Parts: sequence; structure tokens; C-alpha cells
Amino acid sequence: MGVKGFVEGGIASIIAGCSTHPLDLIKVRMQLQGEASASVQTQTLRPALAFHPPNNTTNAHAPVAPRVGPVAVGVRIVQQEGVAALFSGISATVLRQTLYSTTRMGLYDMLKKKWTDPNTKNMPLGKKIVAGLIAGGIGAAVGNPADVAMVRMQADGRLPAAQRRNYKSVVDAITQMSKNEGVTSLWRGSSLTVNRAMLVTASQLASYDEFKEMILGKGLMKDGLGTHVTASFAAGFVAAVVTNPVDVIKTRVMNMKVEPGAAPPYNGALDCAMKTIKAEGPMALYKGFIPTISRQGPFTIVLFVTLEQVRKLLKDF
Repeated sequence: MGVKGFVEGGIASIIAGCSTHPLDLIKVRMQLQGEASASVQTQTLRPALAFHPPNNTTNAHAPVAPRVGPVAVGVRIVQQEGVAALFSGISATVLRQTLYSTTRMGLYDMLKKKWTDPNTKNMPLGKKIVAGLIAGGIGAAVGNPADVAMVRMQADGRLPAAQRRNYKSVVDAITQMSKNEGVTSLWRGSSLTVNRAMLVTASQLASYDEFKEMILGKGLMKDGLGTHVTASFAAGFVAAVVTNPVDVIKTRVMNMKVEPGAAPPYNGALDCAMKTIKAEGPMALYKGFIPTISRQGPFTIVLFVTLEQVRKLLKDF
């Protein structure tokens, strides 16, 4: 029964991840807006460092590229890189969902069965959250290499041609990172990944179960597609609000390019958060929120609707 939960969660996660991959790519591109500027490329500095008073003031009033919305970002990607660019890094998404989501979904299912009251058949919200935190943290630690590769492959197209990494696949990305930056680079930003995954799993899975139980308990709907869609969309919104700030920082730390002999742009998650807030304001932590909820909503709906159907198909196994 334990293995069955991993299989069900893995199938649903891979389908959901692949079907919403373009939205995730747009989200990553939006989160990186304002981080790079052509006026400082020669200094190998990011605008997040712009709060340091420059010695040379010639670029002090350099124009800042306007931020654009998710539709404009998507259109620009298609125009400049082609439709196929919307699926850049999808091999990393498949690997990430196979490692990360399969682990977290399976572990959550195991803990849920273990901690559910056999008499009431209910599990308190507090235990659901704890189960989500545990499952998400372990899943993220397992899937971090694929997560780093996915972020880099999704962000590559926004770089000048000379600076692109041009990974051919997730295997090539992981191989090159290990060779050029060391094996530890595969776990770059892992603390952020683990923290985000704990928040995502706790807010997403726990809230889905809670919303579903509330809908069924109050007799608002029957246990069917309508209930699954409603509960999963609400869970997706909760997860997006809770995790967006951590996701922005995670994306920037994972995507940063460390030049040989030069100090890294960010010295960890806290440093990245402080520099981002000082340079771009606190709302920069909610960059990409619209595509995040636009992606998190459909992802969560596809995830749980698919999961419920897979459970029906495998109920006799």
C-alpha cells in the first residue's frame, strides 16, 4: 500500500508538471526581471547590488527596463525564441516530478494513513500540516539537482547568446554542473528548495484535504469532479500566497552565475532577500505572482483531479 501511494502521486505529478510547464517557465522569467541590466554586464554585477553607491555615476540615471506581464513575457519568448522555447527544460521537469513530487506525495500518503483516526476517519489539520512539512522537506532534498537544472534551462533564453549555458538535456545540465562547478552545485539553494517544498506540500496537500472534507461535510457538493476542482484550486491559491517569496529567492540563487575568482552575487538566501528588497522593494518578493497562481491553480487542479482518477484505476491493486 505504501508503494501504491508513491506510484499514484508520481503519475499525477508528472502529468501536472508537463501540462503546466510553459506557465512555470514564464513565472521563472518574470521572477528574474530586474535582476540583470545591460548597463552593468561589463561589471559582472546584478542590479540587486545597485544599492551600493557607485564610484562612477555615469550610469546612475540609466533607464531601467520596464517590467512586463505574463502574457507579454510569453509572447516575447515565442517571438524571440520560438514556440518550442516554452518547453525549455521539460526533461528536467519530468525528472524533478519523478524524484521530488513522487517522494512527497508518497510520504504524505503514508503519514496520512498512519495518523488518521481509525474511528472518525479524519486527520486533524495540525497533523496534515506536519505531514506535509516532513514529506516536502525529504522530497526536495531528493529532487534538488533536477530543480537546479530546470531553473537554469528555463532561464537560459533570457541571457545574451554568448552567456547561455545551452544545456542539451537535464542529464547534460547535471553533468556540466558537476564537472564545471563541482557536485555541490547540484544542491545550490537546497535550503530554499527544502523550505519552499515544505511550505508548498503543507499548504497544498493539507489545504486540499481540508477544503475537500469541508465541502463534503457541509453537503455543498458530492464527491466528484466539481469537488476536486474546487478544493484543488483553493489549495493552489493558498500555496501560491505562502510560497511566492521563497520561490523568487530560490530562483535567483539557483540561477546566479559565479565567475571564476569573483565573489558570488549572493551569499546565501538571506543575503539575496535583503539585496532584492533594498534594490527593488519588498513587493519584488511577489514578482511573478500572477503566473505563479496561473500556474499553481491549473497545476494543483490537474494534480489532484488526475490523482483521484488514478486512485480509482488502481483501487483494486
